[in-house]
Amino acid sequence: MIPPSFTYTRATSVDEALALAAEHGEDAKYLAGGQSLLPLMKLRFAAPTVLIDLGRVTELSYVRDEGTYVAIGALTRHHDVANAELLLSDIPLLAHTAEAVGDPQIRHRGTIGGSVAHADAAADLPATLLALDATFVIRGEAGTRSVPAAEFFQGFFETALEPGELLTEIQVPKPAVPAAWSFQKFNKRAIDFAMVGVAVQGRSVALINMGSTPLRATAVEAALANGASVADAAALAAEGTNAGSDIHASKAYREHLARVLVRRALEEASSRS
Repeated sequence: MIPPSFTYTRATSVDEALALAAEHGEDAKYLAGGQSLLPLMKLRFAAPTVLIDLGRVTELSYVRDEGTYVAIGALTRHHDVANAELLLSDIPLLAHTAEAVGDPQIRHRGTIGGSVAHADAAADLPATLLALDATFVIRGEAGTRSVPAAEFFQGFFETALEPGELLTEIQVPKPAVPAAWSFQKFNKRAIDFAMVGVAVQGRSVALINMGSTPLRATAVEAALANGASVADAAALAAEGTNAGSDIHASKAYREHLARVLVRRALEEASSRS
């Protein structure tokens, strides 16, 4: 399908992008890699009248060691996240998840910030960043603020971003000691969104596509903290979730997948500890 007409603008800096957003108001939409927004526009689920292309805002593409955390620019491509030596050594869960996103074309165009801001509950990176207790740095006309991942995702494609605000950086804490991790997802084809997925970092467990937002598997985490076995903890994976039914899977099947994948992820993580 062909999207409705729109005005195209291009920013070369964060300040210019924010100024363009202020000028055009709520009808404007930021365009990062375009791997999430453009398909929605073609289906006419999204119809911004102004696109602000961020592709040349190079100041937002980086992976930096900041001591206790790793800072990742919002426009860093999935491919660069997957291959960053710092992440491979200090936060391998994030690098591995980025490598599992879509296909090479998507990984070379899509950005970590675009995936986060899009807030698709079926996407891989938002749930992984939730498991990693990441913090999102946001800039707007009023200044800069930081929002924990647990407060950022607020509903179906809804986030804490206010109109005109721009996600600029993701801050991911380094584990105090090397943490066991695993990423699992189940899909029909490797390039598809997950029917269900799970990210595990230590005793943090996050679920993909089990509700309108990425979710922490709090019942599993509590069981692990109380000394439950992997099997017993994984049996609680669907508690507190609200999986939907669609042409790909029923609610019951997604709940079954959550229990199976959480068990696999916990077992794999245990083998790494």
